[in-house]
Amino acid sequence: MIRFEPRSNPGPLLVYGVPVLAATIAILLAAIPLALAGAPIIQAYGLMISGAFGSVFSTSEMLTRATPLILTGLAAAIAFRAKLWNIGAEGQLYMGAMAAVAVGSGVIDGPNWVMIPVVIIAGMAAGALMLIGPTLLKTRLGVDEVVTTLLLNFIVLLFVQMMLEGALKDPMSMGWPQSEPIIDSAAFPALLERMRVHIGLIIALVSAVALAIFVKRTVWGFEIRAVGENAAAARFSGISVTKTMILVAALSGGLAGLAGVSEVAGTRGYLATDLSPGYGYAGIVVAMLARLSPIGVIASALFVASVFVGADSMSRAIGVSSYLADLIVAMALLCVLIGGFLTRFRVHFDRKSAQG
Repeated sequence: MIRFEPRSNPGPLLVYGVPVLAATIAILLAAIPLALAGAPIIQAYGLMISGAFGSVFSTSEMLTRATPLILTGLAAAIAFRAKLWNIGAEGQLYMGAMAAVAVGSGVIDGPNWVMIPVVIIAGMAAGALMLIGPTLLKTRLGVDEVVTTLLLNFIVLLFVQMMLEGALKDPMSMGWPQSEPIIDSAAFPALLERMRVHIGLIIALVSAVALAIFVKRTVWGFEIRAVGENAAAARFSGISVTKTMILVAALSGGLAGLAGVSEVAGTRGYLATDLSPGYGYAGIVVAMLARLSPIGVIASALFVASVFVGADSMSRAIGVSSYLADLIVAMALLCVLIGGFLTRFRVHFDRKSAQG
C-alpha cells in the first residue's frame, strides 16, 4: 500500500534543486528519441549547445527568444500565485501587440522618450483588459476562467486576423495580412549592433526583479499570496478577494501584453498573425519550471529559449526534427510536476498493510 505524508519543511535544497534536476533528466531522456532517429547523440547535444551559446550571434538570438518568454512566464507566475488560472496569455500578447501597432504606426508622432512609453502603456492596458473581464466573471458569477481565457485566445486571433485584413492592413504589404510598421521613434533600440536583441530584454529583467520585490515586500503582494493560499481565510481576515484578483489580472494581462509590444516594437517591427509561435502557452511552462518565482522565471526562460534555439540549429545540421525542443520542454515540465509533488509529500510503501 502506498501512503503519502505531507512534508512540514522540505528545505531549500529540495525546493530549488528539483527544477534543475528536472531539466537535467529531461535532457537526458531526450537522448532516447535522438537514438531512435539514428542521430549521433554526443554530436547532437554539442550542436544544441553551440547553436545557443557558440557565438555572439547565437547567444543574442537566444536572448531575443527569451525576452517574450520571461514576460509571459511572469504573467503566468503572478496569476497562478493567486490561483487565477490564466491560460489566455497568448491572446493577451496579441492584443498588446495590436494596441502597440494602433498607436505606434504613425497615428501620433513624437520623440523616442514619448513614443516608447506610449506603445508600452497601450499594449499593457490592452492585455490587462483582456484578463479583467474573465476575472470579473470568475469572482462575480463563478465562471471558470480556464475556459474563458482559453476560448478568448481563439477569438482574439480571429479578431486580429480581421483587423489585419481591414483597418490595420498595410497598403504596401502586397496583399499579405500584416500591419503598417512601427515608426522609428516607437521602435525599441537594439542592444547590440546588427543583432536583433533589444531593450525589451532589459525591460523584462527589470519587470522580474520589480515583481519579486512587489510580491515579497509589499502589502499588496502579501494579500495576493494570502488569497492564493486560502481565499476564504483571506476574506475572513478582511482582505477584499475581488479587488486582489482584479489587481492580479491587471498585472498578469499587462505583462502578457508587454510581451506583444516587445515583439512588434523590438523584434518584428509589424504585426502579423504568425507573430507568436506560442509564447503565451510556453510562458505557463516557464512559470511552472520556476515554481512561480519571478527571479526563477529568468533562469527557466533562458533554459527554454536555449533549448528552442539550440534545437533549431541541430535540426538544420543533422536533419533531426526541431520538434525535439518541444519534447524536451514538455518532459521538463512533467519532471517538475512530479518533483513538486515529491517535494510536498513523502512516499511510504507500507508492506504490512499490503500483505494484510
